[in-house]
Amino acid sequence: MTISATQKTDAPALEEPPFPIAYVTDLLKSFVKAFRATQMYLPNNPMHARSIDAVRDAFNTLWQHTDDLVLQVIETRLEWEGRLVLDEGERTSDNVAWLLYKDGIRELTMLKGFELEELSTFFGLLQRVRKASDDDDDLLTLMWEREFATLQYRYVDLTQEGGAGVESMQRQEQKEKILSPAQAEAGLESTKSSIATMDDFDSTLYFLDDREVEYLQQEIKREFSTDLRPAVIASLLDTFENQKDPTVREEICGLLDYFLLILLSTAQYRNAAYLLREAGTTATRSPDILEPQKQRLLQLNELMSDPKPLGQLLQALEDSPLRAPQHELDDLFGILQPRALETILSWIGKSTNPQLKMLLEGAATRLAGSNSQELIRLIGSDDEAVVLEAIRRAAALKSPAAVPALGKMLTVGETDLRVAAVTALADIGSPGALQMLERALTDEDREVRIVAVKTLGAKNARAALPKIEVAIKGKDLRDSNLGEKMAYFEAYGLLCGDAGVVLLDGILNAKGFMGKKDDSEIRACAAMALGKINTPKANESLRKAASEKDVMVRNAVSKAIRSGAVA
Repeated sequence: MTISATQKTDAPALEEPPFPIAYVTDLLKSFVKAFRATQMYLPNNPMHARSIDAVRDAFNTLWQHTDDLVLQVIETRLEWEGRLVLDEGERTSDNVAWLLYKDGIRELTMLKGFELEELSTFFGLLQRVRKASDDDDDLLTLMWEREFATLQYRYVDLTQEGGAGVESMQRQEQKEKILSPAQAEAGLESTKSSIATMDDFDSTLYFLDDREVEYLQQEIKREFSTDLRPAVIASLLDTFENQKDPTVREEICGLLDYFLLILLSTAQYRNAAYLLREAGTTATRSPDILEPQKQRLLQLNELMSDPKPLGQLLQALEDSPLRAPQHELDDLFGILQPRALETILSWIGKSTNPQLKMLLEGAATRLAGSNSQELIRLIGSDDEAVVLEAIRRAAALKSPAAVPALGKMLTVGETDLRVAAVTALADIGSPGALQMLERALTDEDREVRIVAVKTLGAKNARAALPKIEVAIKGKDLRDSNLGEKMAYFEAYGLLCGDAGVVLLDGILNAKGFMGKKDDSEIRACAAMALGKINTPKANESLRKAASEKDVMVRNAVSKAIRSGAVA
């Protein structure tokens, strides 16, 4: 694929484009990559989603300079403003320009907003014609049936007057077969538009100049692209403020109730969020408002945060194949109240929709960050799924306020909840959290103990040293697995300093009854702990064991000596 703005040397001079051509070429690069990604990956694949996001970002950049993009289709290439912007070379089924050209499309116009809903649909049509047989509909037919709102096109009728297929027709032959002789002689472009043109109507005595025509076109486009729903909402709320008649205000409250249901059921989430925000503002500033009327406006927002309606909305988002734009859902979830946190947390664990899950994660973080009391309450919830997500949220926010609730969970929770709680305390890392971790050193679950002791060692929690030393001397640790032994000895080495060398040297080098030394794993762990101390006294103890016959111990000693030398 080659994308370039290079022009032929003998071509007439072109007018300067309205904005740099790089915006168009970058967009088409992303467009082609996304088209090919839709061939290779399923819609739930991250590569598929990233390629679609990339082309949408490119569209957003372009829309800062224009409201439409008009591309001319010339066999295997695309042009814009007379300049080459995409040339993929050969006539293949992967060539976007050729897929358009071979079915008669000669000009493509993408309007602002095309990337939101209709981009994926257009890719789907291209995939269908790419794999189509001779009996299947061509691209032109499929596009006509789809009735795009933000995609327009011009085409030539390849069947008129029994004309040959486009693959065997040269440009001049197309003019001769499709146009009248007079048109062909005049060198007019052979196109039939899906949009009515001035030539389709009888001429009149009055004409508009180019500036007036352009103004009318812009105003018509603006009028038809304007969403009237926010204006209707604003009008109802303005009337509520200006009309003090209780009957009028009561009627408007009923209309807003109904309008909110319509917006939610039709996935107009941004407008629903706008209604809820403005209703709350109106409730606080309307003159002479009665308390029942004020509560009706405020309850619109409270209703969205109730478990039942919010759960129904989340279920609809989970099940529906139509996905609202992320920013619209962000607007709606941004106004949820703290009591919505429990419903959101319960859905995070059971949702199988990655986009919805990401949205819920963001909403949960926002609500938990600004409402620590609600988060703490949910750590003690009866719903294990809610508790688990609340603990994870506390860990992500590093919330010291959650430490007491997490400490309580270490004593009353099931194993998976205790593991989550001790991990959260490790992430928080406050002095209070470290005190709670000391209690976890005696937990009945090995994984909880390992997380606790590793964190205490890494955080230099010297207050925990006596408990760790008792564990090292005790019988229980010797009966545990190697992972826990290593965790305890390394933590001890990080905390004890030279004061612990005597104990560790006795484990590593001293002989017990009848010359028998300690267990190989325990001795190897002692060697690793001495390496963590890394003082002359500790290194001397390691050197005494450098010629140890036991392979495991000798390797541990060698590794400890090397790590000390590097440090």
